[in-house]
Amino acid sequence: MTPQTAQTPQDVQTPQTSQTPQPPGQRPALAPLRPDMFAPECPSRATPFRVGDKWAGMIMMCLEDGPRRFSELRVPLHAITPKVLAESLRALERDGIVTRTAYDENPPRVEYELTALGRTLFAPIAATCDWAREHLSALLREREAYEGRFVDSARRSSRQA
Repeated sequence: MTPQTAQTPQDVQTPQTSQTPQPPGQRPALAPLRPDMFAPECPSRATPFRVGDKWAGMIMMCLEDGPRRFSELRVPLHAITPKVLAESLRALERDGIVTRTAYDENPPRVEYELTALGRTLFAPIAATCDWAREHLSALLREREAYEGRFVDSARRSSRQA
């Protein structure tokens, strides 16, 4: 058995649809999905963020101008619980995105700072922000439409029961 090589996004090709005309309302046949699409050695499994990660990008933005203490981060991130902030900082530290420096002082002082690797993520964060500015209204409309369909469907189901 030969080992599979991980594919980069450039290597992955868009599946081709059938060129045969389809009857109206019928979806064109697609190539089957590959079982090794998300092979364990695929680089996407090791990325520091999951799409939609709620706090990591915001924490990084708070650290953009320099090191900050935990309590300083809580000011703009007031909606995050201390537990979740600590978990998020630990995950960013594990991935080499931030460093944690504990000073031998009384009272103890701990600061978090972006690493050089962490700073390389500002371009993707900026691209995500640009996308959100351009598409947020459409995204919110879609969510509202979905919620409307879901609520209507739930009402119909409860009346039938």
